[in-house]
Amino acid sequence: GEDVGPLHGLSISIKDTAAAKGFPFTEGSVIFKDRIAQQDNLVAERLRKAGAIIIGKTNVPEFGAGAHTFNNLFGKTLNPYHLERTAGGSSGGSAVAVATGMLPLADGSDTGGSLRYPAAFNNVVGLRTSPGRVPRYPKSAPYSPQSVQGPIARTISDVAFMMSVISGPDDRSPIAIEEPGSIFLESLEMDMKGLKIAYSVDLGGEIPVDPDVRDVFEAQIKVFEELGCEIEEAYPDFTGADEVFRTFRAHEFEASMG
Repeated sequence: GEDVGPLHGLSISIKDTAAAKGFPFTEGSVIFKDRIAQQDNLVAERLRKAGAIIIGKTNVPEFGAGAHTFNNLFGKTLNPYHLERTAGGSSGGSAVAVATGMLPLADGSDTGGSLRYPAAFNNVVGLRTSPGRVPRYPKSAPYSPQSVQGPIARTISDVAFMMSVISGPDDRSPIAIEEPGSIFLESLEMDMKGLKIAYSVDLGGEIPVDPDVRDVFEAQIKVFEELGCEIEEAYPDFTGADEVFRTFRAHEFEASMG
């Protein structure tokens, strides 16, 4: 008869670039191989409060810097669909844990694709959230919008369910969005007729795309057309974007290392 949280009893692991009190906090580096977290980060704190049971950490590239999940401390995370293929990164451990049924839900983070790459490579759903939608604490660069945290799950409805727990305002984050997490419990059904969607396969040639990935992506555009969306291939001018990204990434990494 006791009140229980929405995630009561569910096993959860935390990405090893984030802190979960009492668990290793290595960031995939031999430098921190013996470090144990002394506090929860905000997402771990909210998951515990919702009744989830943290059982371990998921693998990352060293310091989360990379699109493939391997390091000298724990080795390589393999793609469960093809053991000789990449699991993606940097949330590769989280995506593989969900894809193989080890976990129902997992957390991840994304600076340049770290939720999206591994989700795509492992046939699960990863959501890069808007800055402040899932507040980050502690965070060395609290006003930075570049790196965000978000969920990985098997379905969109499961992603929304996890978002209802990990999103919502927090006074410790200066960019936190004020809407409560409960908005993600509302119905996902909607009339998409007239919704305008701009898309690009390769951002005007800025990004190389595997032909197989291109074929799958372009085939899915038809789904949105059938739902009544207005589709247009369009993209901003991303000239110089890679250099800008690397500069921002370097500043954020420097701040995180003190």
